[in-house]
Amino acid sequence: MSATDEFRAVRDRLVALREDYETACAEFRWPHFEEFNFALDWFDSIAADPAKSHNPALVIVEPDGSALRRSYAELSQRSNQVANWLRAQGVRRGDRMIVMLGNQVELWETMLAGMKLGIVLIPTTTQMGAADLQDRVSRGEARWALAGSADVGKFASVPGDYRLIEVGASANDPEALQYADAAQAGLEFTADAPTRGEETLLLYFTSGTTSKAKLVEHTHTSYPVGHLSTMYWIGLEPGDVHLNVASPGWAKHAWSNIFTPWIAEACVFIYNYERFDAKALMAQMDAEGVTSFCAPPTVWRLLIQADLSALRNPPRKVVSAGEPLNAEVIEQVKRAWGQTIRDGFGQTESTVQIANTPGQPVKVGAMGKPLPGYEAVLVDPATGAEGEAGELCLRLDSVYGRPIGLMKGYYGDPEKTDFAFRDGYYHTGDMVERDADGVITYVGRGDDVFKSSDYRLSPFELESVLIEHPAVAEAAVVPSPDPLKLSVPKAFVVLAPGYQASPETAEDILRYCREHLAPFKRIRRLEFAELPKTISGKIRRVELRRAEELRHSGAGTAASGLDIEYSDADFPGLKA
Repeated sequence: MSATDEFRAVRDRLVALREDYETACAEFRWPHFEEFNFALDWFDSIAADPAKSHNPALVIVEPDGSALRRSYAELSQRSNQVANWLRAQGVRRGDRMIVMLGNQVELWETMLAGMKLGIVLIPTTTQMGAADLQDRVSRGEARWALAGSADVGKFASVPGDYRLIEVGASANDPEALQYADAAQAGLEFTADAPTRGEETLLLYFTSGTTSKAKLVEHTHTSYPVGHLSTMYWIGLEPGDVHLNVASPGWAKHAWSNIFTPWIAEACVFIYNYERFDAKALMAQMDAEGVTSFCAPPTVWRLLIQADLSALRNPPRKVVSAGEPLNAEVIEQVKRAWGQTIRDGFGQTESTVQIANTPGQPVKVGAMGKPLPGYEAVLVDPATGAEGEAGELCLRLDSVYGRPIGLMKGYYGDPEKTDFAFRDGYYHTGDMVERDADGVITYVGRGDDVFKSSDYRLSPFELESVLIEHPAVAEAAVVPSPDPLKLSVPKAFVVLAPGYQASPETAEDILRYCREHLAPFKRIRRLEFAELPKTISGKIRRVELRRAEELRHSGAGTAASGLDIEYSDADFPGLKA
């Protein structure tokens, strides 16, 4: 049996058992491929089937209502051209390429072309500045950087031995290769060699608690095959129209805007709104017949502020990931759409591990149960004993074997890799509890990383920028509760000698952060305070977090006791 046929057989069985969780878990086994290329062996096989080749694979609608539509056959052919053109420019198997594009068709063409060539793709958000890009070029060992015309200028101050490729109608960088020239390349593509399943496909940078973000390494099987679990969570089927609200450059975008829907032979739908408008989004969902919808909690909270009944034909599958949704959001959506939002949990390091799957009862606020292919255990960090509360870990020697959906490791950091995979488990770093029915509920992160909107932020990274300001002697960043974004970064600052705790000082520090951090990382609130510390001198962020939670619940005051908190919204020049 070919890899394509074996993959299809496993996929079809999961689709058939999408509402029979127990049987799916009992029967499922990961398919193991020595050689596998998602673009060539799977996507192109759909494109070559006369009964499926003209099915929609990608629809992108712009704010003005204009739409771009591509079938499986069209994307297959176009990615062949891009792969042939890249090869002609000198791109070779194993080369690393930064891909810094928004939700535009060239992103999907490049991802497929990169898989066909066997290059290593480094997806990067367009919000990144020069400092972040330099880190990606250096540690990612990038030889190529592909970016839109609006962003190529960011690379002007980024040193490195790499070649720039510009995507856009006009050439803003005369020295860059022009992606538009790929339109003249041949339509047939032949791979230079079979793709080994363990070859590296993706490198994702993800925030951590150290000075450098971790660099997650995925293979041609870990995400392309591993997302069978994500398909099962969502319940996707052939012919679905799937809308996932996620920004390019982050792993969730690859999860639900590339691999999962195309594994299911569904259509990826994108609505490129400039500013969130619930009414406009629902109008486009109706117009395109969206059957499956995934959004982070921030978007769900915005949606319920609108008239949900405006959506005449609600999607049959609605899911959320990032953090648990509260009962009010779930109930309002159920009342208006007749569907229950189902939470799921995964990481950049993996595909979906724990989730509420179709047809199963949903415990509000819970993550759900382990997906087929994953055996979860809860390990006490102090004793190493398994129990009903502790760190969420994945057993590496279960009946499923090592989960295919797990990363290969942290690229260039064997110590971090060994630590994550110690004692026969993969350690997620997240603390959870399990009830008598086997349902798992999230408790909190084992380290200080936190979510703001749909982005995971590292306090260490933000503090490193803060202390560059001459007025800042010491700083600690914690999440500050926010009704819309879950939390926003707040800085507690100890001033250097000679500086006064004043609005002017606060504004100057916040402005500095604005100029030196990507928009999603900006410090939004600031308080001057002494920092609580352990006897060894380490900052106790847990106390600051607790004070913030009490303050914003109305049960406490500022950590400094002065009740003076400055916000970027307080200063006209910083509101945007």
